[in-house]
Amino acid sequence: MCIKIFKMGTLTIFSSILILQCLSTALGEPSNYRQYRILNYNYPEIYPYERYSEYVNPYVNHPYRYTRPINDNNVYITDKYGRTSVQSALNYRAMSYVSTCSSGTCGQNAQCQVVGGRPVCSCLRGYSGDPISLCKRSECLDNSECRGHQTCRNGVCINPCDGICGTNANCDARNHVPVCSCPAGYTGDPFSRCRRFDPEELCHPSPCGQNTNCEVVNGTPTCKCIPGYHGSPLAGCRHECEGDSECGPTMACIQFKCQNPCTSQCGQNAECETIRNHQAVCKCPRGYFGNPYSSCQPECTSDGDCPRSKPACFYNSCKNPCDGVCGIGANCELRGLTPICSCPRDMTGDPFTMCRPFTSQDLCEPNPCGANAKCQPGFDRTNKERPVCTCLTGYTGDPLRGCVRGECTDDSHCPDSQACIDYKCQNPCIGQCGVNANCNPRRHLAVCTCPPGFNGDALIQCYQNRGTAYYKHK
Repeated sequence: MCIKIFKMGTLTIFSSILILQCLSTALGEPSNYRQYRILNYNYPEIYPYERYSEYVNPYVNHPYRYTRPINDNNVYITDKYGRTSVQSALNYRAMSYVSTCSSGTCGQNAQCQVVGGRPVCSCLRGYSGDPISLCKRSECLDNSECRGHQTCRNGVCINPCDGICGTNANCDARNHVPVCSCPAGYTGDPFSRCRRFDPEELCHPSPCGQNTNCEVVNGTPTCKCIPGYHGSPLAGCRHECEGDSECGPTMACIQFKCQNPCTSQCGQNAECETIRNHQAVCKCPRGYFGNPYSSCQPECTSDGDCPRSKPACFYNSCKNPCDGVCGIGANCELRGLTPICSCPRDMTGDPFTMCRPFTSQDLCEPNPCGANAKCQPGFDRTNKERPVCTCLTGYTGDPLRGCVRGECTDDSHCPDSQACIDYKCQNPCIGQCGVNANCNPRRHLAVCTCPPGFNGDALIQCYQNRGTAYYKHK
């Protein structure tokens, strides 16, 4: 916007001149300052050495300063960057006469307004340029006139991502708005800096509950209860138990964990008998002595640790090897450390079971006879009891050495002319007939007859008839 102010008078009386956009255009001012509005202006103060006028641009933070030294027909204009230009004061004389807007006051696409009694030219909305001569249409008025990946800024469609996001960050313009994000494998504040992502960071801070460990497995944070704790690792883990009442009847709460009390409550070398009220009932094993809840020690470790009365070390305990080894009524004698069991002289039986007084049946136990012979109690010539051996029925031989099966057991096993005698087929006539009698075996029997010329009992004796010559039958 250009302001023309004309006021009659000499150049030495240099009144306040407000020149905004015309000066900015001449001085190469950025387009950001193309529109101005006059807030106030001051008439120049006359000082001994210089006169100056100062005007404030309401759209910038720094004013333009216009000065005119005494006895100088030039106007010195200094912008906010400290750049100073020189123009003739004659150019501003006619400006003081203009106080209203006319059709020719401002340029094309510009509008004129009277502000503080002075006409002010400015470009129409959406236009920029020199309002005294020509204002050109801006590229855009708002974001809707730009593509989705662009933003309308100062009438120009620009990429909104330029210089917005941080180091290593990606910028994606969506609906004219820049969206900053860290690329895959990176993390951090996309508006300041993105850095490479360390998977271990998934556990820092830990997403797990109390008393847990966090471990990254295949890129996923995995929560586990620390040893001795259980529960939900996401919500938090706690001790398995705080007291025995939280464990089963055969378990005890040991170091905050339900465990078998037998594994820790019994002493050295002790045995755990049972569990009662969550407590182990301990005892020393066989051959050990002491307090089963602290330590059990053996009575001996070798025979040399034992006394004469109990000379042998059995299972860490001193004992007499004969104790409980032999049967009832038996004698036990040690041969070294070996027990020898025997029945007394007047007794018999199994010395490892029981010894008892002798009976007649003991003469045949064990059987003193030979094979296939039987034993029966009897007496010898002195009338002393002794075993008597005989062959079994159907057997023959020496019963003390052994009997063998006979040739026969009855006459049917023999020819008609023989008989079964002593389990052998023999002539039945032997020793059966009387004196002078004849014997003929028939049907396994001896048939005795007196020979001719003899009379009598053939089983006893046959006598010769008188008057008859005697001859001996052969």
